[in-house]
Amino acid sequence: MSNPLKKLAGQTAIYGLGTVMPRILNYLLTPILTYEFSAAEFGINSELYAYISFLNVIFTYGMETAFFNFNSKLENKQDVFNTSFWSLLLSSTVFSGLLLLFTSNIANELSTPNAVYLPQFIVWSILIIATDAIAIIPFAKLRTEGKALKFSLLKLTNIIINFGLTIFFLKICKSSYDLCEVNSYAALYNPQIGIGYVFLSILIANVITLILLGNQLIGLKFSINLQLLKKMLSYAWPLIILGLAAMINDTLDKIIIKKLMLDKSEAQIAQGIYGACNKIAVLMSIFIQSFRFASEPFFFGKAKEKDSKQTYAIVMKYFIIFCLFLFLAMVMNLDWIQYILESHYREGLKVVPILLVAYLCLGVVYNQSIWYKLSGKTRFGAIIAITGAVITLVVNILFVPKYSYMACAWATLAAYGGMMLLSYILGQIYFPIKYNLRAISVYCFLAFSFYLISYLYSDINNTVLKLILNNLWLILFVWIIYKMEFSTLKKLNSDGSNSTESN
Repeated sequence: MSNPLKKLAGQTAIYGLGTVMPRILNYLLTPILTYEFSAAEFGINSELYAYISFLNVIFTYGMETAFFNFNSKLENKQDVFNTSFWSLLLSSTVFSGLLLLFTSNIANELSTPNAVYLPQFIVWSILIIATDAIAIIPFAKLRTEGKALKFSLLKLTNIIINFGLTIFFLKICKSSYDLCEVNSYAALYNPQIGIGYVFLSILIANVITLILLGNQLIGLKFSINLQLLKKMLSYAWPLIILGLAAMINDTLDKIIIKKLMLDKSEAQIAQGIYGACNKIAVLMSIFIQSFRFASEPFFFGKAKEKDSKQTYAIVMKYFIIFCLFLFLAMVMNLDWIQYILESHYREGLKVVPILLVAYLCLGVVYNQSIWYKLSGKTRFGAIIAITGAVITLVVNILFVPKYSYMACAWATLAAYGGMMLLSYILGQIYFPIKYNLRAISVYCFLAFSFYLISYLYSDINNTVLKLILNNLWLILFVWIIYKMEFSTLKKLNSDGSNSTESN
């Protein structure tokens, strides 16, 4: 068996350049935003991001995965590219045009206190969604061509522009305005826009990225194969339901707080605190996103090989091991990581361990999703995601009014945990993969046990001593993994080398 981990790990690392680095820069933006703006103002940011995530699913309607599927099966790859690209471009134009007509109505429905420029924020958000959707297929083409480095550099360029513009508006221009300086920088800043400059920066970065993606459009013709489009839409429609359900699981909590709490001002503060603390937990989802970018084309490429199921099982085990390491590294070091946030936001840090475990479960779901994507049973993906969405809605509706954002965190874990179990059960029926459940269970038990032990002495006033003890547990976990897995990894590497030499 060829080494499945070497190539996937390398691709994940390269894709990580385009996903981890941008998220790291976003991490650097988090303290700037939380120290510059109140939790209520940050709540506006969190809520609009949630709506953007929902609408991204509708604007892209599963076309990216459909593109991967048909591009791997059909000889005429240019036809697949032309059809999927023009379909998204035309639909994005129509969708965004319709939303722009109702900007004022949307702003009134949001009922956001103290947001004079909310209609303008909504316009920018709609254009962000449209430009994101138009870029989907050119970026997918780079992935199918194995151009991971170019993909990552373009993603990185996007976030650098976004990051630079945000710093420019909220630090340079805002500082000039606050100091009552009479210059062009101060003139560019409007305090009523405030945190809205984040959305303007994203939009400008997206437009520049589309221009840089121009080379991917070489050979593009205005040609839509209607028969192919019909097949792609038939394949993709369950993924729309899956995507919407996934967004309910991932982002509804940032919206529903304000809907379920009677005091809208207090609700918006809760939105801000929860959204900011979620930014810390998102490190787990950064790795998962990097892995997903690399694994989707990798899994499709391995599908025809005899040992593909064994490969998927191996990948799952080491994926979970790395996620457990990330979980421990984060929770054992929260005492200094917390300073990313301004002090008023830190009361919400107790959601971080819960959300980290939730994102781990979501990563397992992404791993398992290969069974219904390869077998063409994408409707099961929709069923799994809908189940998670129902759990999310029920837990949030029942408990948010009393427990605020803590209920949101537990709802997220319950949803992703339920999806993980259901996906595993259905996968073993329709596309059985023999995962090493014994090893996975042992490592999960170790990681969570070490965390619970650290919780027992969490009241120690000596922060340095606590951090030393916590990181000793982390080192012990790594040492155990090394002792138990080194020989297996060495054998896999040896098998991969021998396979390469024989070829």
